[in-house]
Amino acid sequence: MNTTSWYRLLNKPTWAPQEWVFGAVWSTLYPIIFVVNIYVVMLLLKGKIGLLVALPFWLNLLFNFMFTPLQFGLRNNWLAMIDIYLVLATIIWAIVVIWPVSKVVAVAFAPYLVWVAIATALQTYLVIHN
Repeated sequence: MNTTSWYRLLNKPTWAPQEWVFGAVWSTLYPIIFVVNIYVVMLLLKGKIGLLVALPFWLNLLFNFMFTPLQFGLRNNWLAMIDIYLVLATIIWAIVVIWPVSKVVAVAFAPYLVWVAIATALQTYLVIHN
């Protein structure tokens, strides 16, 4: 069974986004995440922030990129749920630590926060109901 078929067979909530929505949303969010991370690196190199401010952004990238292999490669809903909670936590952490330095960066992460909150609820549902 291929990954698409496997995911379609999972019991999902009625409010789950249609499959095409995921691609559309991530196509918008990835450029934002990229630009934000480049800006964070520039702030770090200019000495305007320390490593502890940059750290949640980098951990977020790691956890974000781990999700697809965990969910669709391993087909492990539990590990994917743990991972998505880490993605969510690092987004919140990043927004909190960058706010005093750059409110623009913090606000730029707001759509990402909203989407990952939805994804976290969806993933939690998948674990409970499958």
